Amino acid sequence: MVLGCNPKVAVFDGDGTLWSGDSGYGFMVWSLEQGLVSRSTSHWIDARHRAYRSGHVGELEICGEMVQIYAGLRDQELRDAAAQYVQQFVRGRIFPEMVSLLAALRRTGVELWVVSSTNRWVIAEAVRDFGIPEERVLAAEVRVAAGVISTEIVDVPTDDGKAGALQRVGLARPDAVFGNSIHDLAMLRIARHAFPVNPSPALLQVAAKNGWGYFRPQAAEGLEAAVDGE
Repeated sequence: MVLGCNPKVAVFDGDGTLWSGDSGYGFMVWSLEQGLVSRSTSHWIDARHRAYRSGHVGELEICGEMVQIYAGLRDQELRDAAAQYVQQFVRGRIFPEMVSLLAALRRTGVELWVVSSTNRWVIAEAVRDFGIPEERVLAAEVRVAAGVISTEIVDVPTDDGKAGALQRVGLARPDAVFGNSIHDLAMLRIARHAFPVNPSPALLQVAAKNGWGYFRPQAAEGLEAAVDGE
């Protein structure tokens, strides 16, 4: 179906779409355990994330704060940390079917992009093996000056911000968009062809209303079965 629509540009979400799990939250917890930020900052972001989970902090706000906590560190430190985290905790969770799909798209010359609210350090590292260059990664990031991370937000692509990020790079109507959650809905709606992958219940409802089909990788089905069995 994807190849049949002859896309020139294909856009993917990361977490839940290309691999299972939330690499943004996972990296944050792991980096706190590694002592990358101060104890006071660790306690603060932990409290903020608890507030987010209880509905008192918004998605846009928490995703921005999860990159701002690294202010004062060197960009290379975070790149190195992301490489270590991705190797240990993300690569083994990549959906094989998506590996095959992206390889097929690459062979036909399709321009591949990733849009994610997870930090850019992790996403850029995770999609390197897909052949997606860093300049085609639109993710949560802060300004880096003289190699040092600041608190100044560059972008946090989530919800309408995902469509906005694509429009800013000249992709107002991408040929194919792949996403798994309701936070991907805005960019799915601007696509010529929308492809929900491993959709959340909320996205599944919208997909049904829009007549969109969806694909659930076998690895995701296995994870759901494991959860149902607990």
